[in-house]
Amino acid sequence: MNENINDFIAKQTCGSLCCVDETGMPYCFSFFYAFNSTEGLLYYKSSDYTKHSTIIKANPVVAGTILPDKLNVLQVKGVQFEGIILSLDHPASKTASTHYYKKHPMAIAMPGDIWTIQVNNIKFTDNSLGFGKKITWNRNEPLADNS
Repeated sequence: MNENINDFIAKQTCGSLCCVDETGMPYCFSFFYAFNSTEGLLYYKSSDYTKHSTIIKANPVVAGTILPDKLNVLQVKGVQFEGIILSLDHPASKTASTHYYKKHPMAIAMPGDIWTIQVNNIKFTDNSLGFGKKITWNRNEPLADNS
């Protein structure tokens, strides 16, 4: 994954995620996350009984965004991503708790499971590199650097 994308995602703490229910209706929610840049995984904590968890169990395909924790309107930066929620017993989910609680240690006191998003596509906008600068990443393709 591109170093600019890695650095940006690793420095932030919150994103938004959208899932789609069985009738085709989208549902969005905000989440605090930890990032595993080596594997291209995002981890978040949520209870099993929430509306979004129920939707995701039936349809694990998701899309989301990550914006800077502190917005600077003169230097727009942000990530749009697509991915899939991995099952709690998926091999890539085994280290989810370790990654998540390292970044958010207070969350250990809250009930819920640590969920894993396998990020498959990213579009990173970074105007600090030039107006409208886009860097894309796809899990199955080499790095694309678009303007």
